[in-house]
Amino acid sequence: MEFVTGNYEAKDMEISDLIAAEDGAEIKTHGMVYSVKSMGDFGFITLRKRNGLVQCVYSKEESKFDMNDLGPEMSISVMGTLKKDDRAPGGFEVHLTEVTILSAPKEAPAINLSKRKLGTSLETNISLRPITLRNNRERAIFKLQEGVVRGFREYFMQKGFTEISTPKIVASGAEGGANIFKLDYFGQKAYLAQSPQFYKQMLVGVFEKVFEIGHVFRAEKHNTTRHLNEYVGVDIEMGFIDSFVDLMDVETGAIKYMLELLKKEYARELAILNVPLPVVDKIPSVRFKDAKEMIAQEYNRKIKDPYDLEPEEEQLISKLFAEKYNSEFVFVTHYPVKKRPFYAMDDPEDSKYTLSFDLLFRGMEITTGGQRIHDYDMQVEKMKSKGLDPEDFKTYLMIHKHGMPPHGGWGIGLERLCMKLLDESNVRVAAMFPRDMSRLEP
Repeated sequence: MEFVTGNYEAKDMEISDLIAAEDGAEIKTHGMVYSVKSMGDFGFITLRKRNGLVQCVYSKEESKFDMNDLGPEMSISVMGTLKKDDRAPGGFEVHLTEVTILSAPKEAPAINLSKRKLGTSLETNISLRPITLRNNRERAIFKLQEGVVRGFREYFMQKGFTEISTPKIVASGAEGGANIFKLDYFGQKAYLAQSPQFYKQMLVGVFEKVFEIGHVFRAEKHNTTRHLNEYVGVDIEMGFIDSFVDLMDVETGAIKYMLELLKKEYARELAILNVPLPVVDKIPSVRFKDAKEMIAQEYNRKIKDPYDLEPEEEQLISKLFAEKYNSEFVFVTHYPVKKRPFYAMDDPEDSKYTLSFDLLFRGMEITTGGQRIHDYDMQVEKMKSKGLDPEDFKTYLMIHKHGMPPHGGWGIGLERLCMKLLDESNVRVAAMFPRDMSRLEP
C-alpha cells in the first residue's frame, strides 16, 4: 500500500532560487526554449519559465551538447554554472554544461514569439492565442490581470466580505431587456446570467457583505472596441449602508489597495508593459446633470442624450477632471431613473434621478453601482412602473418581503479596467480568450 502525502516540492530551481544562488553555483532548472541565438562556437539560449526568462550561455568548449539540436518551444532541462552579470536579465546567466530535451514541437510556431512585441494584427494574435500568449509581453498582460484580481480579493477579505459563487444559468435576467442569451434547459426557458445582481442581494441578507469575481454574459450586438459578450465581473454588495457614498468609499479603497499591490508585487510586469500606474488619493465626484452641463459649456457641445453619457462625453469629463483635479478617475452620480434598472433606489430629493453612480477611468466607464430598493412595496411599484410583472420575480422579491437592510453594490468589468490600465484602445487585448459577436474560438 502506498500513500500520497501532499508534500510536493519543486524539483528544479525557480528564478527566485537562481537569483539567490551564489556566483559559481552548480544549478539545474527547466523551461521552454524562448529563443536561440547561435554565433558559431558560442551562443545564447533564452529559457522561458513560469515567471520570467533565464539567459543561458552555450560554448562549444564547455557544453556537452550541440546547440543546433535546440529550437523554439522545446521543453528542456538544463544544468550549468550560475554567473552573476548585471547585463543579463535578473542579473545572472547560466553557463550550460548539459541539456536534456524533454519534448520537441512537431513544427515551429508560425510567428516569432521572442519579439518584444509580436507585430501581428489583433485578429491574428487572438486566432493564435494558445501560442501568442507565450510571448513575454502578452503573458505579462495576464499576469498583471492576476494582480488586479488578487488586489481586489485581498482588500475585500480584509474588510470582512464573504466571497460567493452564484449561478450562471438563470430563469430570468437581472438587467431585463433583450440583451440576454437564451438556453433550452431540459425543455424550460433559461438564460446565461447578465449579472449576479439578484444573488448578491439575496446573500446580503445572509453574510451582510459579499463579493464575486466571475463571468458575465451579455448578448449585446455591439461590435466595438469597448464591448465583450463574455467578461469577468468584479462585483460587491453590502448591507447597512448609510448612503450610496459608502459604496464609492469602498471602491476607492479597493482601487488604492489594488494599485499598491501591483506596484509592490508586479514590478516586473509593469516594466515589461511600460505601464504608468495612476496615483489615487481621493476621487472627485460630480452629479450626472452637472457633468452634462459642464461639458456642454466647457467644450461648446450640445447635449444630445439627456438620460445617459455618450462615449465622447465620458472622454471629455475625464479630460476635464484630469486637468482641473489631477485625477484619472471620476465618479458620476445620480443617473436618471429612465436609464437605471428597476432595483435602483430613487433619489428622495428628486424622483427623476437615482442614488446611483458610474466610475470613469481615463475616458471610459468601468463601474456601475448604487443603492438598491430594500422595501417590498416600493420594489413592486418600481417594477410595475418599468412595465415588469412582479410575478416573474417572486424568488427575488422574497428578500424584500421578509426583510432587507439598506444596501447597495457595484460591479467592475475586469477586462475594461485592465485595458485602461494598459492604455490600450481595444478591450480584446485584455481578454485572454475574447468572446465577441464573431468569435467562439479559441
